[in-house]
Order: sequence, then structure tokens, then C-alpha cells
Amino acid sequence: MEFSYRRVEVAPAVSLNVAVIGEGRPVVLLHGFPQTHLMWRHVAPALAAAGHLVICPDLRGYGDSDKPEGTAAYAKRVMAQDVVALAGALGHDRFALAGHDRGALVAIRAGLDHPSRITHLALLDVLPTLDSWEVLRGTAGIVGFHLYLMAAPAPLPERLIAGAPDAFFGHFLDLWGNGSLPAEIRQRYLEASRDAVASIVADYRATATVDVEHDEADRAAGRRLRMPVTVLQQDWGAAMGFDAKARWGAWAEDLSHHTVSAGHFMAEEEPEPVVRHLLELLDRTPAPPSS
Repeated sequence: MEFSYRRVEVAPAVSLNVAVIGEGRPVVLLHGFPQTHLMWRHVAPALAAAGHLVICPDLRGYGDSDKPEGTAAYAKRVMAQDVVALAGALGHDRFALAGHDRGALVAIRAGLDHPSRITHLALLDVLPTLDSWEVLRGTAGIVGFHLYLMAAPAPLPERLIAGAPDAFFGHFLDLWGNGSLPAEIRQRYLEASRDAVASIVADYRATATVDVEHDEADRAAGRRLRMPVTVLQQDWGAAMGFDAKARWGAWAEDLSHHTVSAGHFMAEEEPEPVVRHLLELLDRTPAPPSS
């Protein structure tokens, strides 16, 4: 099985490049930084073989999807609405959703804002926005230097990154990929990111501004993820001195949390356990539509 491609309009003047494979119960997979839908090239066919329709968009601002201007356009609330609109345009009112890294932040927001639409939620190697900012302090914050760089006011981050885009994005591809990315895939990620500096920076800037405001409001109101949730992540807590499972438990009622040995790009480095955990999640009883 191979991906078929289409463009789907999800908002006025915003269309997404979407790869689709398989038939059956729908699952939407959202990529991370600095990647595209291609990060799911191993996982998606396996899910399709297990009887699922797998929908893999390039997020707005990434890959071959449209790249509107401005920080507000990359609020995770806006990007989550893209995902719901995409599934609806393809005929699916309810669907499972998995996200990695940036895509996981979009998926969390979709689960909070649209609980009746999301049956199951998987989140790969990320913490919720507020928790990320709370744990990345002092010398621990060095690992997230890019979060602070891209949160800075325009146009400085854009100019710095555009001056050496391959060096900047390649740093993360090589460090986080543990040398596991094929040269062709690495090059395609670099090409896609090179053409998306402004929109990628806007995505990160939103996570230091409007996304924080939205998450703070949810935390104050006690809003939580109501659907079955599976989290796969590296052992961040041991390395940085916090309890990752407890932090996730504050956001998710029905949580299955797993520490994995793979690196950050786990869906590419170790796809088999990722597929296994996703299929286990999809076997759990979904939240009712009225949740």
C-alpha cells in the first residue's frame, strides 16, 4: 500500500497537503518538528494493514501545506480546528488522533476543544505546553534553547534561522534522530523546513504566547482530556527531575503512560513498538460522543 495525496481546504485560504492510506476506522496522524507527514511512512501502512483509514496531513505552516502569516494563525486552537475540519471534509465526524512533538500539542488542543470528535488520543514525546515551560528552567532549559529563540519577537529569529537554515534544522534532525534518518528523508525535511522558516517560527512563538493563555484557562477551569490517552516518551523525568506520568495524569483521566527506549523520532527509529501501542490504544473503549 502507498499513500494517495490530495489537497483539502480546512479554513478560508488555507489548504493542507494530505496523505491517505487504507480503509476502515479513521486515524489522523500529526507530525512534529522539523518534519512532515513522511515521519509516519512506517507507522501509517501498518495501521492501514490492521484495518484503519490513516490520514496524515502536513500541518499548516509545514511541508506542502499553506503557510498563512502571523502568530495568531498558529495558535494550537486554530491548528486543531484544521484537523477537525480535515476529518469532516473526508466524511468523518469522529476519529482517533495521534501526534508527535508539535503535532502532539495540536492533538492535545483538539482533545480539549473537541472532545466529542476525538475517540482516542496518542501523544508522542512531548509534555503539555504549560508543563514544558515549567520544567525547562535553569540549566535544564538548555535542551530547549530553540523554544526560547523562536519565541523572541520578529524578525530576529527569522533572520538568524534563514541565514543558515540547513545548519539550524539539521542540528535537530541529527541530534534527535540518532543518525537513523535516511539521507533522502533528511534532505526532504531540510528542503521543506528551508521554505517554511517564518511559519515554523510563528508556530513556536504561538506556544510561548496565545497557547499558554489557552492552557492556563483550561487548567484553571479543570478541563481534562476525557478520551482514552496513550503517552509514549523518553525518560525525561529522570533526566530533568520531574514525574512525567504525574504531569500527564493532571490532564488525562484515562491515561496509559509508557517510557520508551527509542529516541525522539521514535516513529521512524522504532516504528514497531509505536504501532503496537497505537493498536492497543485503539482497542480501548472510546469516550462517548457526548463527552
